[in-house]
Amino acid sequence: MTCLAVVGVGRIGGEVAYLASLLGVADELVLYDSAPGLLKAQVLDLLHTGIDVAVSMKKNEVRGADICVFSAGLPRNPSVKTRADLLAANLPVTREIAALLEGFSGILITVTNPMDANNWFLHKLTGIPRERCIGFGGQLDGARFGLALKNRGIGGTPFVLGEHGEHQVPAFSRLSAAVADAQRDEILTELRGSSMEVIRGKGGTAFGPAFHISQLIRMIAEDQRGLISCSAVLDGEYGISGCSLGIPARIGRNGILAIEEWKLDRWESEKMEEAGRFAATLCTGRVP
Repeated sequence: MTCLAVVGVGRIGGEVAYLASLLGVADELVLYDSAPGLLKAQVLDLLHTGIDVAVSMKKNEVRGADICVFSAGLPRNPSVKTRADLLAANLPVTREIAALLEGFSGILITVTNPMDANNWFLHKLTGIPRERCIGFGGQLDGARFGLALKNRGIGGTPFVLGEHGEHQVPAFSRLSAAVADAQRDEILTELRGSSMEVIRGKGGTAFGPAFHISQLIRMIAEDQRGLISCSAVLDGEYGISGCSLGIPARIGRNGILAIEEWKLDRWESEKMEEAGRFAATLCTGRVP
Protein backbone atom coordinates (compact mmCIF):
# COMPACT_ATOMS: atom_id res chain seq x y z
CA MET A 1 0.00 0.00 0.00
CA THR A 2 1.51 3.32 -1.10
CA CYS A 3 -0.02 6.71 -0.48
CA LEU A 4 1.19 9.29 -2.99
CA ALA A 5 0.71 13.02 -2.49
CA VAL A 6 1.03 15.36 -5.47
CA VAL A 7 1.27 19.07 -4.68
CA GLY A 8 0.56 20.99 -7.87
CA VAL A 9 -1.66 18.97 -10.23
CA GLY A 10 -1.18 20.86 -13.47
CA ARG A 11 0.36 19.50 -16.65
CA ILE A 12 3.00 17.30 -15.01
CA GLY A 13 1.51 16.73 -11.55
CA GLY A 14 -1.84 15.64 -12.97
CA GLU A 15 -0.16 13.27 -15.40
CA VAL A 16 1.93 11.76 -12.59
CA ALA A 17 -1.17 11.13 -10.47
CA TYR A 18 -2.85 9.44 -13.44
CA LEU A 19 0.16 7.30 -14.40
CA ALA A 20 0.93 6.25 -10.83
CA SER A 21 -2.69 5.10 -10.47
CA LEU A 22 -2.81 3.42 -13.88
CA LEU A 23 0.43 1.53 -13.29
CA GLY A 24 -0.65 0.44 -9.81
CA VAL A 25 2.29 2.25 -8.20
CA ALA A 26 -0.03 4.13 -5.82
CA ASP A 27 -3.33 2.88 -4.43
CA GLU A 28 -4.10 6.06 -2.49
CA LEU A 29 -3.70 9.67 -3.65
CA VAL A 30 -3.67 13.00 -1.86
CA LEU A 31 -3.91 15.79 -4.43
CA TYR A 32 -3.55 19.50 -3.71
CA ASP A 33 -3.40 22.63 -5.83
CA SER A 34 -3.87 26.31 -5.07
CA ALA A 35 -6.40 26.48 -7.95
CA PRO A 36 -9.55 24.75 -6.60
CA GLY A 37 -11.22 24.53 -10.02
CA LEU A 38 -8.24 22.77 -11.59
CA LEU A 39 -7.91 20.44 -8.61
CA LYS A 40 -11.55 19.35 -8.76
CA ALA A 41 -11.39 18.89 -12.53
CA GLN A 42 -8.26 16.75 -12.33
CA VAL A 43 -9.75 14.58 -9.59
CA LEU A 44 -12.99 14.07 -11.56
CA ASP A 45 -11.08 13.30 -14.75
CA LEU A 46 -9.06 10.70 -12.86
CA LEU A 47 -12.11 9.13 -11.21
CA HIS A 48 -13.86 8.96 -14.58
CA THR A 49 -11.24 6.44 -15.73
CA GLY A 50 -12.71 3.88 -13.36
CA ILE A 51 -9.27 3.13 -11.88
CA ASP A 52 -9.67 1.76 -8.35
CA VAL A 53 -7.77 4.38 -6.36
CA ALA A 54 -8.75 6.38 -3.28
CA VAL A 55 -8.39 10.14 -3.77
CA SER A 56 -8.33 12.86 -1.12
CA MET A 57 -8.21 16.63 -1.67
CA LYS A 58 -7.49 17.46 2.00
CA LYS A 59 -4.17 19.29 2.01
CA ASN A 60 -3.54 18.51 5.68
CA GLU A 61 -3.24 14.84 4.63
CA VAL A 62 -0.20 15.57 2.44
CA ARG A 63 2.16 15.22 5.40
CA GLY A 64 0.88 11.68 6.04
CA ALA A 65 1.77 10.36 2.56
CA ASP A 66 4.55 7.84 1.93
CA ILE A 67 5.83 9.82 -1.07
CA CYS A 68 5.19 13.46 -1.98
CA VAL A 69 5.79 14.97 -5.41
CA PHE A 70 6.27 18.75 -5.36
CA SER A 71 5.31 20.03 -8.81
CA ALA A 72 3.59 23.32 -7.97
CA GLY A 73 4.61 26.75 -9.16
CA LEU A 74 5.21 28.57 -12.41
CA PRO A 75 6.28 26.24 -15.24
CA ARG A 76 8.85 27.11 -17.86
CA ASN A 77 7.47 28.77 -21.01
CA PRO A 78 9.04 30.17 -24.20
CA SER A 79 9.72 33.53 -22.50
CA VAL A 80 11.74 31.89 -19.68
CA LYS A 81 15.29 31.44 -20.98
CA THR A 82 16.57 29.03 -18.31
CA ARG A 83 15.08 27.07 -15.41
CA ALA A 84 17.14 29.16 -12.99
CA ASP A 85 15.16 32.22 -14.09
CA LEU A 86 12.13 30.76 -12.29
CA LEU A 87 13.74 31.01 -8.86
CA ALA A 88 12.24 34.35 -7.81
CA ALA A 89 8.74 33.31 -8.93
CA ASN A 90 8.77 29.85 -7.37
CA LEU A 91 10.69 30.35 -4.12
CA PRO A 92 7.57 31.74 -2.34
CA VAL A 93 5.70 28.59 -3.43
CA THR A 94 8.52 26.45 -2.07
CA ARG A 95 8.29 28.23 1.28
CA GLU A 96 4.52 27.65 1.36
CA ILE A 97 4.95 23.95 0.63
CA ALA A 98 7.63 23.66 3.31
CA ALA A 99 5.02 24.69 5.89
CA LEU A 100 2.60 22.13 4.46
CA LEU A 101 5.24 19.40 4.90
CA GLU A 102 5.74 19.99 8.64
CA GLY A 103 5.93 16.57 10.26
CA PHE A 104 6.28 14.76 6.91
CA SER A 105 8.16 11.47 7.33
CA GLY A 106 8.04 10.13 3.78
CA ILE A 107 10.15 10.62 0.67
CA LEU A 108 10.02 14.02 -1.05
CA ILE A 109 10.46 14.28 -4.83
CA THR A 110 11.10 17.83 -6.02
CA VAL A 111 10.10 18.64 -9.60
CA THR A 112 9.41 22.39 -9.50
CA ASN A 113 12.11 24.44 -11.24
CA PRO A 114 14.77 25.43 -10.59
CA MET A 115 14.64 21.90 -9.25
CA ASP A 116 18.13 21.60 -7.74
CA ALA A 117 17.77 24.84 -5.78
CA ASN A 118 14.23 24.01 -4.62
CA ASN A 119 15.31 20.56 -3.46
CA TRP A 120 18.02 22.16 -1.32
CA PHE A 121 15.65 24.84 0.00
CA LEU A 122 13.06 22.25 1.05
CA HIS A 123 15.72 20.22 2.86
CA LYS A 124 16.79 23.34 4.76
CA LEU A 125 13.31 24.72 5.44
CA THR A 126 11.70 21.45 6.55
CA GLY A 127 14.60 19.63 8.20
CA ILE A 128 13.75 16.52 6.17
CA PRO A 129 16.98 14.45 6.09
CA ARG A 130 18.89 14.83 2.82
CA GLU A 131 18.52 11.14 1.93
CA ARG A 132 14.74 11.66 1.82
CA CYS A 133 14.93 14.70 -0.49
CA ILE A 134 15.22 13.60 -4.13
CA GLY A 135 15.34 16.08 -6.97
CA PHE A 136 13.90 14.84 -10.26
CA GLY A 137 15.54 15.68 -13.58
CA GLY A 138 18.50 13.38 -14.20
CA GLN A 139 16.39 10.53 -15.58
CA LEU A 140 14.80 12.84 -18.14
CA ASP A 141 18.13 14.42 -19.07
CA GLY A 142 19.58 10.92 -19.41
CA ALA A 143 16.80 9.88 -21.79
CA ARG A 144 17.44 12.97 -23.92
CA PHE A 145 21.16 12.22 -23.84
CA GLY A 146 20.44 8.66 -24.93
CA LEU A 147 18.44 9.91 -27.91
CA ALA A 148 21.25 12.25 -28.95
CA LEU A 149 23.74 9.38 -28.73
CA LYS A 150 21.49 6.99 -30.66
CA ASN A 151 21.12 9.53 -33.47
CA ARG A 152 24.92 9.59 -33.74
CA GLY A 153 25.43 5.84 -33.51
CA ILE A 154 27.14 6.03 -30.10
CA GLY A 155 26.48 3.23 -27.59
CA GLY A 156 26.52 3.05 -23.82
CA THR A 157 24.35 3.87 -20.81
CA PRO A 158 23.42 7.57 -20.79
CA PHE A 159 23.84 9.35 -17.47
CA VAL A 160 23.65 13.11 -16.93
CA LEU A 161 25.02 14.67 -13.74
CA GLY A 162 25.25 18.28 -12.57
CA GLU A 163 22.45 20.82 -12.73
CA HIS A 164 19.08 20.12 -14.31
CA GLY A 165 19.58 23.09 -16.62
CA GLU A 166 22.36 24.91 -18.43
CA HIS A 167 25.08 23.33 -16.28
CA GLN A 168 24.24 19.70 -16.88
CA VAL A 169 27.12 17.24 -17.24
CA PRO A 170 26.66 14.33 -19.67
CA ALA A 171 28.84 11.44 -18.45
CA PHE A 172 30.68 10.67 -21.68
CA SER A 173 33.36 8.65 -19.87
CA ARG A 174 30.73 5.99 -19.05
CA LEU A 175 30.10 5.27 -22.74
CA SER A 176 31.50 2.40 -24.80
CA ALA A 177 33.59 4.64 -27.06
CA ALA A 178 35.56 7.85 -26.67
CA VAL A 179 33.84 11.09 -27.71
CA ALA A 180 35.99 14.09 -28.66
CA ASP A 181 35.51 17.38 -26.81
CA ALA A 182 34.12 19.13 -29.89
CA GLN A 183 31.35 16.55 -30.27
CA ARG A 184 30.72 16.61 -26.51
CA ASP A 185 30.16 20.37 -26.68
CA GLU A 186 27.84 19.91 -29.65
CA ILE A 187 25.74 17.32 -27.81
CA LEU A 188 25.67 19.43 -24.64
CA THR A 189 24.33 22.40 -26.60
CA GLU A 190 21.64 20.14 -28.06
CA LEU A 191 20.65 18.87 -24.60
CA ARG A 192 20.37 22.38 -23.21
CA GLY A 193 17.79 23.26 -25.85
CA SER A 194 15.88 19.96 -26.01
CA SER A 195 13.09 20.90 -23.59
CA MET A 196 12.50 24.30 -25.16
CA GLU A 197 11.77 22.66 -28.50
CA VAL A 198 8.90 20.78 -26.82
CA ILE A 199 7.74 23.87 -24.91
CA ARG A 200 7.53 25.98 -28.07
CA GLY A 201 5.63 23.26 -29.90
CA LYS A 202 3.02 22.26 -27.28
CA GLY A 203 3.35 24.69 -24.38
CA GLY A 204 5.25 22.45 -21.98
CA THR A 205 6.73 19.02 -21.36
CA ALA A 206 4.49 16.27 -19.98
CA PHE A 207 4.99 12.70 -21.25
CA GLY A 208 8.74 12.48 -20.55
CA PRO A 209 8.74 13.97 -17.04
CA ALA A 210 5.58 12.14 -15.95
CA PHE A 211 6.87 8.77 -17.16
CA HIS A 212 10.23 9.08 -15.42
CA ILE A 213 8.72 10.47 -12.19
CA SER A 214 6.35 7.50 -12.12
CA GLN A 215 9.31 5.15 -12.53
CA LEU A 216 11.07 6.91 -9.66
CA ILE A 217 7.96 6.51 -7.48
CA ARG A 218 7.88 2.80 -8.37
CA MET A 219 11.58 2.46 -7.52
CA ILE A 220 10.90 3.89 -4.05
CA ALA A 221 7.63 2.04 -3.40
CA GLU A 222 9.08 -1.33 -4.45
CA ASP A 223 12.47 -0.76 -2.78
CA GLN A 224 14.19 -1.55 -6.08
CA ARG A 225 17.58 -0.09 -5.07
CA GLY A 226 18.32 0.81 -8.69
CA LEU A 227 20.96 3.30 -9.85
CA ILE A 228 19.72 6.54 -11.40
CA SER A 229 20.83 10.13 -11.74
CA CYS A 230 18.96 12.42 -9.37
CA SER A 231 19.58 15.64 -7.48
CA ALA A 232 20.82 15.17 -3.93
CA VAL A 233 21.85 17.57 -1.19
CA LEU A 234 25.64 17.25 -1.22
CA ASP A 235 27.99 17.29 1.75
CA GLY A 236 31.42 16.92 0.18
CA GLU A 237 30.60 14.41 -2.53
CA TYR A 238 32.41 15.35 -5.75
CA GLY A 239 34.04 18.09 -3.69
CA ILE A 240 30.74 20.01 -3.53
CA SER A 241 28.68 21.21 -0.57
CA GLY A 242 25.96 23.75 0.16
CA CYS A 243 23.62 22.82 -2.69
CA SER A 244 21.70 20.01 -4.37
CA LEU A 245 23.07 18.63 -7.62
CA GLY A 246 22.64 15.67 -9.96
CA ILE A 247 24.69 12.61 -9.04
CA PRO A 248 24.38 8.82 -9.47
CA ALA A 249 22.48 7.32 -6.54
CA ARG A 250 20.89 4.08 -5.38
CA ILE A 251 17.19 4.59 -4.72
CA GLY A 252 14.93 2.51 -2.51
CA ARG A 253 12.16 2.68 0.08
CA ASN A 254 14.19 4.96 2.33
CA GLY A 255 15.11 7.35 -0.46
CA ILE A 256 18.73 7.87 -1.42
CA LEU A 257 20.48 4.77 -0.10
CA ALA A 258 23.95 5.61 -1.41
CA ILE A 259 25.68 8.18 -3.61
CA GLU A 260 28.25 6.79 -6.03
CA GLU A 261 31.29 8.95 -6.65
CA TRP A 262 32.51 8.19 -10.14
CA LYS A 263 35.96 9.09 -11.42
CA LEU A 264 35.25 11.86 -13.92
CA ASP A 265 37.54 12.81 -16.79
CA ARG A 266 38.92 16.32 -17.30
CA TRP A 267 36.00 17.63 -19.38
CA GLU A 268 33.42 16.24 -16.95
CA SER A 269 35.29 17.44 -13.85
CA GLU A 270 35.47 20.99 -15.18
CA LYS A 271 31.77 21.00 -16.02
CA MET A 272 30.87 19.49 -12.62
CA GLU A 273 32.85 22.16 -10.80
CA GLU A 274 31.06 24.85 -12.81
CA ALA A 275 27.71 23.26 -11.94
CA GLY A 276 28.60 23.20 -8.24
CA ARG A 277 29.62 26.86 -8.20
CA PHE A 278 26.45 27.89 -10.03
CA ALA A 279 24.16 25.83 -7.79
CA ALA A 280 25.79 27.15 -4.63
CA THR A 281 25.36 30.72 -5.90
CA LEU A 282 21.61 30.18 -6.35
CA CYS A 283 21.26 28.85 -2.82
CA THR A 284 23.51 31.28 -0.93
CA GLY A 285 21.71 33.69 1.39
CA ARG A 286 18.17 32.84 0.28
CA VAL A 287 17.07 30.67 3.19
CA PRO A 288 17.22 31.78 6.87
